[in-house]
Amino acid sequence: MAEVTQLLLAWADGDKQALEALMPIVYRELHRLARRYMAGERVQHTLQASALVNEAYLKLIDVERVQWQNRAHFFGVSAQMMRRILVDFARSRHYQKRGGGAQQVTLNEELIPSSGNRNDLAALDDALKLLETIDPRKVRVVEMRFFAGLSVEETAEAIQVSPETVMRDWKFAKAWLQRELKKAQDDELGRDA
Repeated sequence: MAEVTQLLLAWADGDKQALEALMPIVYRELHRLARRYMAGERVQHTLQASALVNEAYLKLIDVERVQWQNRAHFFGVSAQMMRRILVDFARSRHYQKRGGGAQQVTLNEELIPSSGNRNDLAALDDALKLLETIDPRKVRVVEMRFFAGLSVEETAEAIQVSPETVMRDWKFAKAWLQRELKKAQDDELGRDA
């Protein structure tokens, strides 16, 4: 972990060789994140986990002037990029089919308690954007905990708050997102009726 942090700091200082040394070390973890994202997608999804990692990598190497704090910060930003890639993909597919092809993602029971509840990734992204206008830190907690799979402690370290604050934010965000996604689902059902 210390090696990852040192390489991130060197990369942020402009050392291109640090990036080359960093990627083999973090690739497995990035691929795990991508597989986690892709697990909620349909089986014939045209974007595969490796392609998602590659897309995120291309975006990461274009990031300039990021002051990488540590490993958790890096994976949080990576998870956010992967989420954006999938949302962009889902929205473009949705628009191409005029509403008939939006990608579905099953959220884990920790985030949405009712098992079997399938929610549209674009609706989740919309809800997160709305939450961000209210409390951006809660969105960072969701991104790090749910999307990046970071522990409470890693999340606390990355956003520089206490683990107790992370848990409060996490609990609030789960309840808030559940309400917003249910509202979006009810609105969608009302339009279909």
